[in-house]
Amino acid sequence: MKNFFSSFFASLSALVVFFIGGMVVMVMLVAALAAMGGAAMEGGDKPVSVTKGSYLVVDLSVNLQDKPEQMEGFAELAEAFGGEGDHVLQLRSATRALRAAASDADIAGIYLHGNFAPMGYGSGFAALKELREALEVFKASGKPIKAYFANASTRDYFIASVASELTIDPYGAIFMPGLASQPMFLTGAFEKFGLGMQVTKVGKYKSAVEPFTRKSMSPESREQTTKLLGDLWSDISLTVEQARKLKPGTLQQAVDTEGFLRAEMAQQLKFVDRSAYLDVVLDELKTATGRKGEKTFKQIALKDYAKLVGGDGLVAKRQEAGKIELGASGDGKVAIVYAEGEIVDGSGNEPDYVFGQKLAKQLREIRQDDSVKALVLRVNSPGGSVTASEAILRELHLIQKEKPVVVSMGTVAASGGYWISTAADRIFAEPTTITGSIGVFGMFLNVQGLAQDKLGLTFDIVKTGKFADAHTIVRPKTDEELAFFQKSVDWVYEEFIGKVAAARKLDRAAVHEIAQGRVWSGSEALKLGLVDEIGGLDAATKFAATKAKLGDKFRVAEYPRKKQFAEMFAEAFDKGRREYNGSAGPLGALLRQTSHELNTLTHLNDPQGMYARLPFDLGMN
Repeated sequence: MKNFFSSFFASLSALVVFFIGGMVVMVMLVAALAAMGGAAMEGGDKPVSVTKGSYLVVDLSVNLQDKPEQMEGFAELAEAFGGEGDHVLQLRSATRALRAAASDADIAGIYLHGNFAPMGYGSGFAALKELREALEVFKASGKPIKAYFANASTRDYFIASVASELTIDPYGAIFMPGLASQPMFLTGAFEKFGLGMQVTKVGKYKSAVEPFTRKSMSPESREQTTKLLGDLWSDISLTVEQARKLKPGTLQQAVDTEGFLRAEMAQQLKFVDRSAYLDVVLDELKTATGRKGEKTFKQIALKDYAKLVGGDGLVAKRQEAGKIELGASGDGKVAIVYAEGEIVDGSGNEPDYVFGQKLAKQLREIRQDDSVKALVLRVNSPGGSVTASEAILRELHLIQKEKPVVVSMGTVAASGGYWISTAADRIFAEPTTITGSIGVFGMFLNVQGLAQDKLGLTFDIVKTGKFADAHTIVRPKTDEELAFFQKSVDWVYEEFIGKVAAARKLDRAAVHEIAQGRVWSGSEALKLGLVDEIGGLDAATKFAATKAKLGDKFRVAEYPRKKQFAEMFAEAFDKGRREYNGSAGPLGALLRQTSHELNTLTHLNDPQGMYARLPFDLGMN
């Protein structure tokens, strides 16, 4: 026995020492990584600088998102240690840098290359429109934009078509067949597994429930999707044809005839200026920047250059300290708050979700901050929980009583995303913004077939009221229960209509006519009175500053804040955030889409089971 206790305590002591030693090593590792992360945030030990005559390199191999990168340089750092890093580029940072470069005598031109890597709600066509407009400002300064690509998708070519010299690889191609929406329907799978779904809804176009109740698109859903894609494609086509000086209809005829354009055909149809290999393009850039025969041309990456652009004001000018301030800063502050992702109830940190309580708290703090003179709400959301949307809207209304509130719609600002947009003195949208979808639904899952028929599980109930078990998922809802829930959905829909009518100063009957859960493009929404002006985040910010009588002298504060290193470190190595390794192939894409649809279902967490949300996934390519 004595030997046992001696051995036990010796082992216990060794475990304690090992644990303490491990903790010390972990703390040292995190501290070291934090220092590296801090260096990455500041651009490393070497300060960012611009050599006169440099080309600004715009690499499109990123996910273009609205909200700021949570911790700059962390993607590269995480990958170095075996984690998963997302390469992102903030839209506002990119557009401001491009506008500053237009007036920077040290920047000789732009070299544009790469292929977008869309994720979540990033790299949508409305965001691309704003990026392209900033490139047009640069081009108007008289400096060249040289673009090169091997293969280009619709997104890539939409941006590249602005170039003053567009080069394609001799073996490259343009894959620009048009836009398509291919939603997934899970109804058949639910039937096989014994899962049932019942719905209550208002709005004949409210198709968010269809993936779980139908096996194909309803006529109404097909009608609205056809119209929406047509509007978006029309704007894309017109923009490209004007940039390339092509006759109207040339793009449509080309893609319908060829499917995709090989290099020779693309040059023949004047979609590109020439075909050449990458080494030829790089050699020309070396010559253009005075480095003929050297390894690289004079260059600075867009993300690095953006660090030299101050966060305030409007008009580009070089400062002695090396910063490129866009105007003079002042005492007043304009807050830009990003609502990017699906709106859900509660608080949390998951990417691609807007947590109602968390955002409401943030808005409350902004309202109480006397230094903030105006608010710009950037909405890139398909909506979601009605309860969460109303909590956000309430705080926006309170702010509106004290300060100007301006909404800038991004790629999508529909349903709940439109709900929170009604508290605005002015709404800006791009022609390719997806908005509207003014409708409400409730959705109720039951597992009776799976539980009883397949697993042999049975349930019994004791209750003190008729509707005490109305929220159960072990049986379908009765007709009386469905009527009860439908009554609530009808009430919320009428509230939604009233909010829109009051905010937009429209007749209630007119709102009923354009609502019905139907989605609209930004250009159509302008005609219908659902938005005030076509323009991006920059235009919305200028309007907010003017409304607050700040002129050009103001500072900008962006929310959400950047995360601390420890938070990002934990998230980057969380296996739950990693994508399946085979997700790049067709099967991987199918699995990813299925996972997305089911994951969306798990985030339907409104306390009352009511949602103002866009169709789950337009599946638009």
